[in-house]
Amino acid sequence: MSLAKLITDPSPLQVSFEFSPPKTDEAEANLWTAIRRLEPLAPSFVSVTYGAGGSTRERTHATVKRIVEETSLKPAAHLTCVAASRGEIDDIVRAYWDAGIRHIVALRGDMPGMDGPYRPHPDGYQSTPELIAGIKKIAPFEVSVSFYPERHPDSPDHGHDIALLKKKMDAGAARALGQFAFDNEPTARFRDDAARAGITIPIVPGIIPIHNFKQVGSFAEKSGTRVPDWLGHRFEGLENDEQTRYLVAAAVAAEQVMGLVDRGITEFHFYTLNRADLVYAICHLLGLRPVTPAVSKVEAAQ
Repeated sequence: MSLAKLITDPSPLQVSFEFSPPKTDEAEANLWTAIRRLEPLAPSFVSVTYGAGGSTRERTHATVKRIVEETSLKPAAHLTCVAASRGEIDDIVRAYWDAGIRHIVALRGDMPGMDGPYRPHPDGYQSTPELIAGIKKIAPFEVSVSFYPERHPDSPDHGHDIALLKKKMDAGAARALGQFAFDNEPTARFRDDAARAGITIPIVPGIIPIHNFKQVGSFAEKSGTRVPDWLGHRFEGLENDEQTRYLVAAAVAAEQVMGLVDRGITEFHFYTLNRADLVYAICHLLGLRPVTPAVSKVEAAQ
């Protein structure tokens, strides 16, 4: 699909945005600036991350609760089963339901501080499918899960990842959100192999705008994501040229999404890094327009 056609036709795309809970007052102000900037685009939902071992548990809960209370957005709270007992996790799930949250992103999680291989809590949920089943026993949450188009770092092979996603779906997962990738081939292959395995839930690619090439490269190394040589060449020499870097980043992300649209994919999950301008520009390039001016629930009540 050409960029011109995508802009002139009503956009067929659905997007969701991922945020991280703030650690400081300044970070909180930046987060809410980003949320307000992206809210008028009417995403399908927005997710809020959860640190390794639940290190941001309280901040995640506070952020999703405020989104429910003050915005028109539908928040999804990340939840991991690492370093916590079933009782602790179940209490968190009930607290989310009581706060009005109806969507959870269920993840295995990494060890605190990324310290060594995954070790399940002896009294906890042993896997993501178990976690999903536990969530569903408590309340009828919508549950999203993850997939890695280029193989999870702990996975023995691609087939294992496909089989695991099938177990997640059978446990009640409604969609799979992709770890970001820069090459569209692994994402398309994963989608096709999942379909052949009987997986019918949406396979939603993850897109990360490149604000800072070195930072995103570090994220990619930790997650096992390949950074193609051509991508490095695009950003070469732009370390101190933020304006041009952002223009290139918007073009790269829009080009990637259009390539996936040509393969029949119409849902995308954006990793915002709590920065809205570049994500907003990319969505604009893709034909998404504000639905209505954002009016908070607090303003509407006044």
